[in-house]
Amino acid sequence: MTESFPFVSIVMPIRNESACILAALESLAAQDYPPNQMEILIADGLSTDGTRTLVSDFRTAHPSLSIQLMDNPQRIVPAGLNLAIRASRGELILRADGHTIFPENYIRLCVTTSKSMRCENVGGRMFAVGETSFGEAASAAASSPFGVGGALFHYGSRAAWADSVYLGCWPSEIFRSSGLFDEELVRDQDDEFNYRLRSHGGRIWFNPEIHSRYIARSTPGSLFRQYFQYGFWKVRVLQKHPKQMSPRQFVPPLFVLTLLCSVVLALLVPWGWYILAGVAGIYLIANLAAAIKNGRGHKPEVVLLLPLAYAIIHLSYGLGFLVGLFRFARRWKDKVGKVPEWRP
Repeated sequence: MTESFPFVSIVMPIRNESACILAALESLAAQDYPPNQMEILIADGLSTDGTRTLVSDFRTAHPSLSIQLMDNPQRIVPAGLNLAIRASRGELILRADGHTIFPENYIRLCVTTSKSMRCENVGGRMFAVGETSFGEAASAAASSPFGVGGALFHYGSRAAWADSVYLGCWPSEIFRSSGLFDEELVRDQDDEFNYRLRSHGGRIWFNPEIHSRYIARSTPGSLFRQYFQYGFWKVRVLQKHPKQMSPRQFVPPLFVLTLLCSVVLALLVPWGWYILAGVAGIYLIANLAAAIKNGRGHKPEVVLLLPLAYAIIHLSYGLGFLVGLFRFARRWKDKVGKVPEWRP
């Protein structure tokens, strides 16, 4: 029995997830994987919204599950992941998230795929869903090539080798050879780790049968902050691993830079307004065309909000990247970061 079902450690970094954490935990409790062959390690970043009480009550209500709740004083995702990984006992380590709901076969599919493909990381589709009209628009934008580029896990339908996957499931020994997550990176730590894993000869397999539902940001402000941070911290990933970057990741900052230069030019010379109108007009046409195409099947109010969601994702990521270039301008030679070793 234990050979068919290897012990799995589920690591979950969270902070202020009271709105979603119970749904995420319930979905893990409902897995068709033997509960005695799994543990859930939750690293809480000193939540202030009652998340910790909800987790404690859930643990009390599910005595058959091994649930460990620990403090993450640094409050950021990579530090929480590393705390949980250090405390893990599993042959396989599977990442979960307080914003994500998992189907009942999620763990089993991760395990069987990892074993059959004999690779160092497996993962699948992230289906973004919204709880408000804007959340639905944000999820639709984040599930389309125009919104987020060519990442397979957003909309891929065929199994393939990949550069990165959503969340992930790794053999535990991978962290001994590649190190843990970089605790400098508030965001983008998964991209950096997966690149480092591949540089050590590791392979990543995308299986679309593995899927989960991610609850998208529900307000324009929260979506802006999320993608601004993605762009900001991507600069440090670029500085450490230039080959990790793909051309699509430079498009938003180039667009924002072009837009800003056009605004300045328009303020200096009369004909600059034509350039600004051209740049903004071309983007607006592309945005509206993508919204019409990808808005099919959605409610009218969601389709109307989709251009706004696209614009927020592109502008915030691009602006964050440009701010990151300025903020980290003196760190191009600093490729070390904060990658601790795992010594169980």
